[in-house]
Amino acid sequence: MDLEFVGIDPNTGGGGSPTVWVEDEAAEIVVQGWKADAVLEAKICGTEWVAGHARGLPDHEAVVRIPARMVPILREACDVAERTGLYRPAEERPTERGALGDA
Repeated sequence: MDLEFVGIDPNTGGGGSPTVWVEDEAAEIVVQGWKADAVLEAKICGTEWVAGHARGLPDHEAVVRIPARMVPILREACDVAERTGLYRPAEERPTERGALGDA
């Protein structure tokens, strides 16, 4: 699994901070953020966001928050994913990306 670091919260204080990576093998954007509080999680779980779609939060998923100031970092992660072709099936993706994990 190669993780390509994209960026960290520019206002980080040295502790855990919202961070964004692109992961090659699973073709995913990976986000570390603050845990949602019970009020936000209850709102998300109790709202039907898409008609007919199950409500709630499956055990294998989580809600995280990241600050809006990280929009440029998220855009960059999307650009990396698009540029490297991660949105395509694995057999159609380039084999060499030059990710930090390759070094």
